[in-house]
Amino acid sequence: MGKENMIDCFIPFSGVQEVKETVAGLRKSGIVNKIYLLAVQQESKDIQESKVIRGATQPESEAESERIRKEIAKMEKCELINTDSLRSTSTVKKIANHTTAPFTLIYLKDSALIPGLFSLERMAKVAEDTGAVMIYADHYQVIGGKRIAAPVIDYQFGSLRDDFNFGSLLLFNSLSFKNAVSGMAESYSFAGLYDLRLRISRLGEIIRINEYLYTEVEKDLRKSGEKIFDYVDPKNRAVQVEMEQVCTEHLKAVGGYLKPHFGEIDFSRGDFKYEASVIIPVFNRIKTIKDAMASVLRQKTSFPFNLIVVDNHSTDGTSEAIDEFVSDKRVIHLIPDRDDLGIGGCWNWGVHHPECGKFAVQLDSDDIYSGNDTLAKIVDAFYSQKCAMVVGTYMMTNFNLEMIPPGIIDHREWTPENGRNNALRINGLGAPRAFYTPVLREIRLPNTSYGEDYALGLNISREYRIGRIYDVIYHCRRWEGNSDADLDIVKMNAHNTYKDRIRTWELKARISLNKMNKAE
Repeated sequence: MGKENMIDCFIPFSGVQEVKETVAGLRKSGIVNKIYLLAVQQESKDIQESKVIRGATQPESEAESERIRKEIAKMEKCELINTDSLRSTSTVKKIANHTTAPFTLIYLKDSALIPGLFSLERMAKVAEDTGAVMIYADHYQVIGGKRIAAPVIDYQFGSLRDDFNFGSLLLFNSLSFKNAVSGMAESYSFAGLYDLRLRISRLGEIIRINEYLYTEVEKDLRKSGEKIFDYVDPKNRAVQVEMEQVCTEHLKAVGGYLKPHFGEIDFSRGDFKYEASVIIPVFNRIKTIKDAMASVLRQKTSFPFNLIVVDNHSTDGTSEAIDEFVSDKRVIHLIPDRDDLGIGGCWNWGVHHPECGKFAVQLDSDDIYSGNDTLAKIVDAFYSQKCAMVVGTYMMTNFNLEMIPPGIIDHREWTPENGRNNALRINGLGAPRAFYTPVLREIRLPNTSYGEDYALGLNISREYRIGRIYDVIYHCRRWEGNSDADLDIVKMNAHNTYKDRIRTWELKARISLNKMNKAE
């Protein structure tokens, strides 16, 4: 096979115009061998052919839709492959059975693809030069008619998130692709492509080309703060179950899986004046800090507790607002004598204060406890579940405490049997979080303002049980002042890169732990 037949392309049959534009763009490359159209078959009346045939005033019958697909495929000199889903195991296996070129290209969006000049040649060359099993690249997105840069991030050993953003254009070494698919024993409706990615990562390197090689049309116009909770939306539960199974099998394959055995926790360590301390790190939250503090001071408990507010040199009146509460002897207003602390550093400052209680309980300065019994429920969970960390359930609300989608977030993907393994796949552990202070003082939080709590939870779960509360005990208020309400792509990429590093370090630590335990 010559250089002119290097790539077999698989693209979704979305709409007639989109198919024609995408096929035309691919044909301009001199190295495309065959183009296959992936046609997702109807499964219900709410998935109408209007998605496939743009501009139709009435949905077509499946038979008529199939006829039109075949006509378009013939017209564009493509082969039609009927599929159940673009991300199912069945589709991945069909692609493996059809591809014959050295490289396999999969496009995932239902909008038109515009390859850059010699972009496919560039991807194939890098794949050849490096021996990579998979290639992806930075690209452009058209949003509202405007083209913007959409850089992605480098893949790491710990890049286990099932929603890792590769962009929509993936190039695989076909031999590695087939080898990965050959080991697929389970059949997934949603996690087939994720299964493929993890399997192929065990065969070689996944490489990002930090060059802008194509343009795609982006239809999801939500802000970053509206997207970050997609993975915990209850309607996606079936998807999450499959993703968890795939990730768990991958952890077993690389030696990072932890069995459900936990270290004993000794609650007699230390001499604490207070049973619990609520810690609020804050910087410039004049609009919300009073509500947060008041929700703490309303707590009804049978034990002594206090409130430690670590004020990171606020300048908007927050400091003065905090001082309005200090007549209550339970309130400690701390202003660190250094100016290089992130949220994690502020937590460390509060936790190591001599007045910190046996249990350190989180409350963000934007949020409030949902009832007067939140603190009592958290402390009870430590003793009843014999754990070093507790994670609660929260409800998403607007600023006026009215519930907003996706509603109640209970993180039921965290189970005693597999939670600490599944935690390496998801992007957070829930809220509110609380910690046994002696353990927290030993581990310490990273001095960052993003991912610090996630890193801590992964570290604690490596040895200790994490307890769960499934009652709503916390209101997470979403408003324009949230730090993650509308992040630009650069900031989002920095956050995701850091969390992937956290996963990489944790995964390596767990592999080392398993090797050490096996050697004993």
